Amino acid sequence: MSSQALSQIRYMTQRQLMQIVRQPVFLVISLIQPAIWLFLFGNLFREVVELGGFGTTSYLDYLIPGIVVMSALGTSMWAGMGTLEEIERGTLDRFLTTPVSRSALMNANVVQNGVATAAQSVVIVLLGRAAGAAYPGGAVGLLVLVVASVLLGTVFGALSNALGMLVRRRESIIGINTFLLLPLTFLSSSFMAPSRMPSWMRHIADFNPVDWAMVAGRSALNGEPDWGAVLGRGGALLVLAAVAVGLSTRTFRSYQKSV
Repeated sequence: MSSQALSQIRYMTQRQLMQIVRQPVFLVISLIQPAIWLFLFGNLFREVVELGGFGTTSYLDYLIPGIVVMSALGTSMWAGMGTLEEIERGTLDRFLTTPVSRSALMNANVVQNGVATAAQSVVIVLLGRAAGAAYPGGAVGLLVLVVASVLLGTVFGALSNALGMLVRRRESIIGINTFLLLPLTFLSSSFMAPSRMPSWMRHIADFNPVDWAMVAGRSALNGEPDWGAVLGRGGALLVLAAVAVGLSTRTFRSYQKSV
């Protein structure tokens, strides 16, 4: 990718970020909601670790990676709404008449989502630390967790963008996201240790990208990290992210031909 294309992606990403900054209510909600999950679920299920199988004596330690990944999922799945808004306003069509790189138009939304996900993940980690969570994996483990959440956000952000370009209806995006969000979350090890899940749920979780991100983050945060699990799940997320971005690119080109 040329330096000019990178410069254009940076400019378009800054434009997307400024739109978020201009909506302080959205910023507050995006930070308050994970905090509610953290303290609500952390206190509600704190004694469940006594059942064993969690790899820790603190449910809060187990929960933090789950909240980070859930937040990345919840934020990224709505990226298509921003794409749809650009289409409805005619902004995207106007950009198509300029010399700006098509890769910048396609990837700025994904990059912006990655930046927002990383910032949100750091805030959740800090909130967890303030609540008493321990991170035996140290800075490296936390970095892996943030990268895993960004990769997951890239997967669903790109897919959401593709969906927005294909359906071009808010109701469809809302309906599909609402339908997928809870199954993706609960068919994973977000709140419960895999050994305590029904066998059929455990097998489904093995193919759930949300669970891949959680396993990678939790494995890296252990005092004795399982780097095989980290690299395996992280690599799978990386491949899936590349496929999702490629699909988003194809739908963008299809949209470009239709205008």
